[in-house]
Amino acid sequence: MQSLQNHLLIAMPSMQDPYFSRTVTYICEHNDKGAMGIIINQPTDMTIHELLTQVNSDMLEKEIDPATPVYAGGPVSAERGFILHTPQDIWKSSLLLSTDFMVTTSKDILESIGTEDEPDQYLICLGYAGWQAGQLEQELLENSWITIAAEKELIFDTPIRDRWQKATEKLGFSPWQMSDDIGHA
Repeated sequence: MQSLQNHLLIAMPSMQDPYFSRTVTYICEHNDKGAMGIIINQPTDMTIHELLTQVNSDMLEKEIDPATPVYAGGPVSAERGFILHTPQDIWKSSLLLSTDFMVTTSKDILESIGTEDEPDQYLICLGYAGWQAGQLEQELLENSWITIAAEKELIFDTPIRDRWQKATEKLGFSPWQMSDDIGHA
């Protein structure tokens, strides 16, 4: 199977796992060893302002929208932060994923939030979704997910509550038109 890096996994309406029901996951890495992604449409009860003040009390003085959520990026390492953002070359622990996306795990990017150095667009996520070798491919065969190429506008500009439906509509149909049946020849 070709790599799904820089694609979105869209949970099928039949997804039974409560953690992944109606999720959209950006795939950061996918190879023969497995896959890693960040869920982009599951906000937590925590805001960026609350998270940043826990990291550094000096953040209280910065101009940060108090309503901006922190996302549940996935069930693995939920205590670790992952920032999915538009590319910049100034962070310590960053991985360029495409011309539109970069992921950073270092604290220095958090310190830039609310300053002129912050990324143009970003999502702060706690945890990630991970699949062992062959696991994601099996889930795709079981009709648990559909995929589309990642689009910056869908991730950063679409309201959170609309991301799952809008991602599905990129395929040309409504999520409610999808069948749970898997076709076999």
